[in-house]
Amino acid sequence: MSSFIIHYQEIALKGKNRSWFVTRLVENLRRAVSDLDVSEVRALMGRIELVLGPTAQPDQIGERIRQTFGVANYAYADRVPLEMDVITSAILSSLKNRQCHSFRVSARRADKRFPLTSPEIERQLGSRIQESMGWKVNLDDPELVIYVQLLSNEAFYFFDKTRASGGLPTGTAGRVVALLSGGIDSPVAAFKMMKRGCAVTFIHFHSYPILSRASQEKVHQLVDLLTHYQQHSRLYLVPFSNIQQNVVLSIPGPMRVIIYRRLMFRIAERVAHIRHARALVTGEAIGQVASQTLENIAVIENVANLPIFRPLIGMDKDEIIAEAQKLGTYPISIIPDQDCCTLFMPSNPLTRGRLPAIIAAEQALPISDFVESAIREATVEEFEFPMIGSTRVTNKRAS
Repeated sequence: MSSFIIHYQEIALKGKNRSWFVTRLVENLRRAVSDLDVSEVRALMGRIELVLGPTAQPDQIGERIRQTFGVANYAYADRVPLEMDVITSAILSSLKNRQCHSFRVSARRADKRFPLTSPEIERQLGSRIQESMGWKVNLDDPELVIYVQLLSNEAFYFFDKTRASGGLPTGTAGRVVALLSGGIDSPVAAFKMMKRGCAVTFIHFHSYPILSRASQEKVHQLVDLLTHYQQHSRLYLVPFSNIQQNVVLSIPGPMRVIIYRRLMFRIAERVAHIRHARALVTGEAIGQVASQTLENIAVIENVANLPIFRPLIGMDKDEIIAEAQKLGTYPISIIPDQDCCTLFMPSNPLTRGRLPAIIAAEQALPISDFVESAIREATVEEFEFPMIGSTRVTNKRAS
């Protein structure tokens, strides 16, 4: 086997824009395997071929393909000339050491100028394989499926397909800013937006030096992992403890959580403008904590002028944990830390905030100064995958 054949699904429905999506997917695949022995990534008729070099490690390359959004499935394949005798001989040579009881041939003819139809190709190949190998043909539940795809000037064959991440290629849906707490929910929400083609910028609010750096260290690990899927990430680390201390001095205890969240959204929106992002993303789910009741969500989001996406809004905690475990973020998210949201937490937070009362309370705060100081004091870190040179560039100012 000398190639990977990569199939997309949702992209195929894009009509006149399909070529733009395919081009972006090819670019993303090239970047994903840029440090591996891959000699070429090229778009073909309805599929993409990734040509392996002499020292390529297929398992490693396959994992990179699996993590690239826009890929529906992929297969380790061989390329052969577009001649039935050559195709048959190559397949039989590849099968000679296989043990199997039943099989079927699945042929696709991308170029209709080829003289045989797909069913005719399947019958010819199936007959030769049955005669040579002695295996039984089973069209309904075969032990082995032999896939053959015929293009204009070449053919490919392979024996297994592997499901990939699906979705849309990263960057095709624009840029968003995700509020990343270090908990279980927000990394899953960010991942779901990546899968829909969004390039995600991350923002994390921390209370260092009042609290430890534990939450920042967790967020570094989470962004490292998530960058495997979008290849480049930017993380804004925003100090929030001074703002919280000022809020404590001026705002009644029950209102503070709502005020904190409204301030976070204001700061995140400023970061979104810096990054030319079109929306904010959170890991909120209805009723999970006090700030996530319908009333409080409405009061908190009122402060934002950008759309706020909540991919987990209707999920329960068990469902979100299952997603986090599948993604691999769960073991990181459950590492004990000191989250800024727990600092100065009132014992009786409002669960049904009223917008007029919250706006009136905010009059005691220098909101604009808080936002400007947060942006000024934030640091930015860059993440790359695959890592070529330094993994992160730190202490870069947000503004």
